[in-house]
Order: sequence, then C-alpha cells, then structure tokens
Amino acid sequence: MPDELRISIEKLVYGGDGLAHADGNTVFVPYVLPGEEVRAATKSKRKKLVWANLLEVTSPSAQREGARCPHFQTCGGCHYQHIPPAEQLRLKQEILRETLSRLGGIQWSGPIQQHAAEPYGYRNRAQWAVRNANPRAIGYFLPESSVIVPIDECPVLSPLLAKTFGQLQELARANRLPEKVLEIEAFADSADAKISLNVAFERFSKSAAELAKILRDALPQLESLLLADESKERFELTGPGYLFHEAGGFRYRVSHLSFFQVNRFLVEDLLRTVVAGAKGESALDLYAGVGFFTLPLARAFQRVVSVDANLTATRDLQVNTEGAGVTVISHNEHAEEFLRKTTEKPDFVVLDPPRSGLGADAAAKLAGLGAAEIAYLSCDPSTLARDLAVLTGSKKSDSTEGAGIRYEIADMHMFDLFPQTYHIETLVRLKRAP
Repeated sequence: MPDELRISIEKLVYGGDGLAHADGNTVFVPYVLPGEEVRAATKSKRKKLVWANLLEVTSPSAQREGARCPHFQTCGGCHYQHIPPAEQLRLKQEILRETLSRLGGIQWSGPIQQHAAEPYGYRNRAQWAVRNANPRAIGYFLPESSVIVPIDECPVLSPLLAKTFGQLQELARANRLPEKVLEIEAFADSADAKISLNVAFERFSKSAAELAKILRDALPQLESLLLADESKERFELTGPGYLFHEAGGFRYRVSHLSFFQVNRFLVEDLLRTVVAGAKGESALDLYAGVGFFTLPLARAFQRVVSVDANLTATRDLQVNTEGAGVTVISHNEHAEEFLRKTTEKPDFVVLDPPRSGLGADAAAKLAGLGAAEIAYLSCDPSTLARDLAVLTGSKKSDSTEGAGIRYEIADMHMFDLFPQTYHIETLVRLKRAP
C-alpha cells in the first residue's frame, strides 16, 4: 500500500504540481492550490523527493472552483481547471519569477505584462490517440502512461475541432473508423472553417483512396489529409497539403508538418508585441517556421535572414514571402549550426525556440553577434532562465563567445497561450548593455 500523507501546500511549481514538505521530504502533488490541506498517496520517491497522487482536499482554498470538463484529473491534458483564470495568471507570474531567479539568477522586479484571452475554445490543433480494443474509442493518454482514456468532450478545443472530434468519436464507437489507426492530429485554419488531418496507422488496411473516402464522407470540413504508417516509410496525401492562416494582415500557408501558434485568440496580439517598434537595416529570425515573424520583419528591415531546420516549414516560408511581396534570405538548418558559423551582424534578433531552448553555447554565440536588441519568445521558463543567464551575464558561461557583450532586460511579457495548463509563454525583450 502506498504511504498516505497529510500535507499543507506551500506553493505551485512549474510542471503543474503543488509543493509541500513532510517528514523531511519535499512532496509534489497535482490539482491543488497554495494554502490547501490535502491527503495524498505516495506514487514514487527519489532520495528526498516524493511524488504523490491527490486523494482528498480536506481544507480547500477560497479560490478553488469546479472544473468545466468532466474528464479533468483523469485525462491529464489540463492541470488548472480548478483555478479561476485570473488566479491562474497570477500564479503563473509567480512561478515565472521564481524559476528565472532560482535557475538563472535573473532578478526581474519590473512588471510582467500579461496577455490573456478566452480561457476555453482556444486550441486550433490537437492530437488524439485511438484505442483499438473493443469497444474502439478516441481519447488522450493518461499522464506518463500508454493507457488511452476515451473522452466525450474537450472544452479547450475550437468549435470546429470539437465538432471534428465528435464526428471521429462517433466513427470509432460505431466501428467505422479505418482499422489500425494509432493517432489523429487535427489542425484548423484561422477562420475555424477547414481542417487538415495527420493520421498515423500501424499499417494501411485499405488503399489510400478508400481510407480518404471514409474520412471525407464523415468530415465535410476536411480540406487536406496526410496518411502515414507507423514506420514513417509510407505517406499518402490527398488534398492541397496545407491550410491558410491570416494574422496581422499577412497570409500564411501552413503545411501538415509545419508548426503554427495554437491559440487562435492571441495570435494577432503575439505577432504585434514581438515585432513592435522593430526597424533598421538587418534582422535575424531564428526558428522562423513558416515565417510568422519573418514577414512583418521584412517590411521593417532592409535585410532579413530566417533560419529553421524544418524543410517543410522553410518551403512554406518561401511561399509566404512571395505572397507578401517581400524578400528574405532563408537558411534551412539548425539555429545552433547557423550561429556556429555565421558572420551576420543583425540589428535585431527574434528567436522562438522549442521547449529545449537555445542552449548555453548557442546563447553565447548569439550574444557574440552583438545585436542592439533581442526578442526571445520562450515556452519553457526553465530553459529560458538558463539562456538568459548567459545573455545577461548573471552566470558565467564556459564559452568565450560573446565575451564582453552583455544584455539587459528591457521588458517582459507573459502570454497565456495555454489556459488551464501549467505551460507559460514568455517574451523577453533584451537590449545590449552600454
């Protein structure tokens, strides 16, 4: 039997858990609020760190509210539905400041400007797992598990994605979904009128044309369909292979394997804020994707260089720049490799790396370019802290790149791109120190 703990939650930490102490151990437990008294059961332990499952909230916070989704605390996709949206923002801001300070030595006492929108119905992209056991169903994986939990609704989905999910779930439960489907990824355009699907199979049980017909008959909104087997050696495409998104007066082609921001309500605000006031002779866009920031930069700078390792996204970017009537120098390679060899001396740099961040060595090389201003958009405060430590000089780097060049934080923004979850999107604008 797991050990039962009676603990008082001290604070929330990045990752969705609350932190408490018991018997000399640090305990992490999900779905709680600071100040609550709870019962929890030990799940795992490593040295003095204990991870526990929540059993009961014996003394709830005044901030606690009922969850909107009936699957909350089961499917694992959301972490904060028991917290009002305004309180989620306040807690995330606390977590951001604490993480930057603890991991990066970044003591930012200035304001963190908050950007938030509708807390539900915001997602334009989702991934659903298919349970092929009898009865068949679609759902999400349990946290840290291969077990699929069938669901009936998901309130963070856009209306079109919610409708699409319902249609696919009906197919699955009627045993009319194509055989051997493992996973379905759905993506909606900016008008929430058309979708593209990426469907992964264990193996194809029918011809691509037969599979496409089943899905198209069930989903009138289906614009483009990509079928792939588990080995990723066979792909079948029907439809144009992309959707269009419009933002900031620009039109972006986004192909099946390209990334685009998932919060349909905040995409315009994000675009405006990242490029606000940026102008000059040259700009560098690292992790450029389909050119979300590249296009407006190309209107404000004489020379723009974009870098992205995803070939599909790079091809989308080339189409998008042509459509916008702008010229960009595009590099299809990893940002770290580009920084290792470039001689560019940009005035302004935008970077929007994946969760792993830039990395200390690459951050030192970025500093070495000597740009007057850097706009760093991060989806993980832990890796942001590490990289800012190098750029601001709060911690010493082993690299000699960028020696003598240091940046100061000019302002900081937090975009709540993923309400109901612990995820934090941060924009830090840096200016080169005198």
